[in-house]
Amino acid sequence: MAESNFVDYVKIYVRSGKGGRGSTHMRRAKYCPNGGPDGGDGGRGGNIILRGNRNYWTLLHLRYDRHILAGHGESGSKNRSFGKDGEDKVIEVPCGTVVYNAETGQYLCDVTDHGQEVILLKGGRGGLGNWHFKTATRQAPRFAQPGEPMQELTVIMELKLLADVGLVGFPNAGKSTLLASLSSAKPKIANYPFTTMEPSLGIVPYRDGKSFVMADIPGIIEGASAGKGLGLRFLRHIERNSLLLFMVPADSDDIAREYEILLNELRTFNPEMLDKQRVLAVTKCDMLDEELMAEIEPTLPQDVPHVFISAVQGMGLNTLKDLLWEALNAESNKIEGHIESIAHRDKDLSHLQEELDDEGETDDLTIEYLDDDEEIEELEDFEYEEDWDEEAPQGEDKVPSEK
Repeated sequence: MAESNFVDYVKIYVRSGKGGRGSTHMRRAKYCPNGGPDGGDGGRGGNIILRGNRNYWTLLHLRYDRHILAGHGESGSKNRSFGKDGEDKVIEVPCGTVVYNAETGQYLCDVTDHGQEVILLKGGRGGLGNWHFKTATRQAPRFAQPGEPMQELTVIMELKLLADVGLVGFPNAGKSTLLASLSSAKPKIANYPFTTMEPSLGIVPYRDGKSFVMADIPGIIEGASAGKGLGLRFLRHIERNSLLLFMVPADSDDIAREYEILLNELRTFNPEMLDKQRVLAVTKCDMLDEELMAEIEPTLPQDVPHVFISAVQGMGLNTLKDLLWEALNAESNKIEGHIESIAHRDKDLSHLQEELDDEGETDDLTIEYLDDDEEIEELEDFEYEEDWDEEAPQGEDKVPSEK
């Protein structure tokens, strides 16, 4: 059996570089009899860096590279010459990669954006050379700092697909057919369960050059959250989708019951999934006429928008895309409306400030925008002390003093 090219789980060993040792060199030259210490600092050890790359969609390139080592820093030398820094090791990972400590299971970091860089392990600092330690009473120090040691760790990397719309349904619900109809993706399509054994991504074009990403998740069965079928392997990919499109065939015995079974599996796996927006698509409707659709519609869940589609005949696909686009942008429209209301409020208060200034009575008047209640306060004129208190803890502001 051919090995799958989709790898969403790897366990690797990573090690940063150790810092270089500082030099203990003493300067000796015939024209400089009392040269003194001139040992340079050691170089920094290399870092282990994770970098998001949207051109990767799997962790396959890390499957056979299980040991990733950064370079060590070099030692310092004479004439205060610094040692060379160790080479950083950059690990390219697909967007949506989560990293855990393999021994403790502790969450370490998450790479979600293209070009995002996260330092997984820092290289050791280089040691100081002996020229740092010379004083009036210790003019020839014959010691230097060693470099900091390296760090090593065994990590687990998990890929959780980032998509706008995730397709959720039982095997043979028509998920792959829909993805192939709406995008240029070519998922495997056949008339038997579990045809899709690995997730597929497709870019769905929309009006005016807009688009969104759709993910075909392998079929879920009842008990998947307990390990049945494909188990938990692909449920985690649904966590990163902004919207969930539930797909139930029109020839199902009870569409509402199948929807509740799918919803319960997501609830059992991660209750936070229920906070995502949901849309229900009744698939394979090419066998239904308008009268049958009218009979089925009252039996569908009323708390989720629904649409009747047929991916083979193209029935209802434009309506589905409109519904998905509207749902995807509903939250962003709320945020934009909130920002506009804040801007309108600020504009009104700024107009009030200008009117008060025109009356010549508000030279020292400022307007503060408060969260709880908006009010106008008259503040006295302050000036700050010129000298800072060097012993004051960090984070304290200067104490204002009245004129």
